[in-house]
Amino acid sequence: MATESTEFNRRRLLRGAIGAAAAAALPATLALPAGTATAVTAATTGTTATPPHPHPQPPSLWAEFKRNPQAHPHIPYIGRAGYRGGVTAFPRRRVVADIVKDYGALPDGSADAAPAINRALQDAGRRGGGTVFVPPGTYRIDDIIRIGHNNVVLRGAGSGRTTLHATRSLTDLIGPYGSRYGGDKSSWSWAGGLIWLCPSARWESLTDAIKAKAWPFEGWTGNRRDEWHTLTPLTVMAHQGDRTVTVQDTRHLHPGDRVLLQLADDTDHTLLRHMVGDLPGASAYTWSDKTKLTSYVPYEWPCRITAVDPRRHRVTLDRPLPLDTRPSWSPQLTTHITPLTESGVESLTLEMTETPQSPHLTDKGYNGVALQCAWDCWVDDVHVRHVDNGFLLVAAKACTLRRTRVSGRGSHHPYACREGSHDNLVEDFTIDQRTVPAPAGTQLHGINVEGLSSYNVWSRGQMAMGTFDTHRGLPFANVRTDITVTNDGAHGGDASAGPLYGARFTHWNITVTNHRAGCIKLDEIAPYSATVGISEVSEFGQTDKPDFTGPLHTRLESYGRPESLTPRNLYEAQRALRR
Repeated sequence: MATESTEFNRRRLLRGAIGAAAAAALPATLALPAGTATAVTAATTGTTATPPHPHPQPPSLWAEFKRNPQAHPHIPYIGRAGYRGGVTAFPRRRVVADIVKDYGALPDGSADAAPAINRALQDAGRRGGGTVFVPPGTYRIDDIIRIGHNNVVLRGAGSGRTTLHATRSLTDLIGPYGSRYGGDKSSWSWAGGLIWLCPSARWESLTDAIKAKAWPFEGWTGNRRDEWHTLTPLTVMAHQGDRTVTVQDTRHLHPGDRVLLQLADDTDHTLLRHMVGDLPGASAYTWSDKTKLTSYVPYEWPCRITAVDPRRHRVTLDRPLPLDTRPSWSPQLTTHITPLTESGVESLTLEMTETPQSPHLTDKGYNGVALQCAWDCWVDDVHVRHVDNGFLLVAAKACTLRRTRVSGRGSHHPYACREGSHDNLVEDFTIDQRTVPAPAGTQLHGINVEGLSSYNVWSRGQMAMGTFDTHRGLPFANVRTDITVTNDGAHGGDASAGPLYGARFTHWNITVTNHRAGCIKLDEIAPYSATVGISEVSEFGQTDKPDFTGPLHTRLESYGRPESLTPRNLYEAQRALRR
């Protein structure tokens, strides 16, 4: 163990020295554009001079990142986030059913179309997949629309032409859903959807538990987190950014296998401390009483095996390791529940019967689209209206939400990403201004991430309301980039859920229309993170104190000048590095 610790510290010192050298070689902030000094001199002498238009210049952080993209101390590598590692084209599966022609659904809203849609989805799944087409029109749905089979797509004629009108809530359809942490909260405030993508067996176990009031865990290893077995322990420490690990036994491992990397914590909570960048101040933080946070451990990271070398006992993974794998954390590759894969929802609007937004944490479950235990799935050109919660990623892996929109009477979580969700991409998204004033006692968050979720991306967004809701539960290594936001929401999170931020959060090219700092300017609140190219902002409304004492080692660059930033979009720039 002493050798492991010495090697770990040596590598950290080396990385620190490299970073310090890079910082010394590069400016701490963008240089003034050529001609600025001349313009200032002219102004002081009373003459008139027009400075040239400033040319975008790359910040020093980007130059540093390009030298060390897999394991930069401040910026996560998210160039493979999204469906199949971020591919831009979704599969066009052949149409196997038309719900009007083949199943008798009525496009005038006069009768419940949910039975027809669900029969068509089930039949498509049993036949191996395909697209269920919903022609133009408005379809009343009095039940949950479920996608539980692989390779199944629900497709409308466009979000402006096909509407599903939902009349009932998840409380109506399944029953009340309490919190496994006690109290009188409704878990429909953050779980479930009236379009719900989840493997059939997992969905049935979840809803059976809810009906029995045995409030479940919702993630990769079942209601009690016991539905897995060990495939092999890891035997040699690997480091964040590595793609190859050394294992004890390769007999049960094959290229293409989907497995779970599990990391347990130790009594000193060094795993949780590692998630905040091994920040010195994290050793003084009280971890032991954060019972909601510690319930999320072991950390569970789904990954795919790309190569197996039995002779050397080595396994190569499809993505860089999100964390180190120290022996004290009992690193192992395990099984997990069988996920839903290669399924999607496209080209429709899901609109609820308009009801007032419920008081905070008492949502009835007028929820939009949920992807749960889903891997390599997608949502494209989908608009939800009058929802309690819009789009939910719950134990989701490598899914893409593209061209999605939340509008109507206002929502609690327009977007939520929780319960160990990793490597997801939300791009070209919109949150519209609410159409009615917020009722007293309600809460608005925005784009949410929590529950040890990591390496998720929100890109190219327009937010007329809400905020960057980092909801405790120690999420880490997440990116928001190329977003315009009216920053008027608030983050949430129980005190027992621990810190707001882990390491390597990055906010990159963010225009804040109302110049509010909270939840967006990270340099005084998040450890080993980066705020690059945001509008000039000031503190008002919800103001946070850092969870950790001492220096946070967080970077601020191009402050007040998002318009001059290059690259404009951190996710797209990282993808370009791959090419």
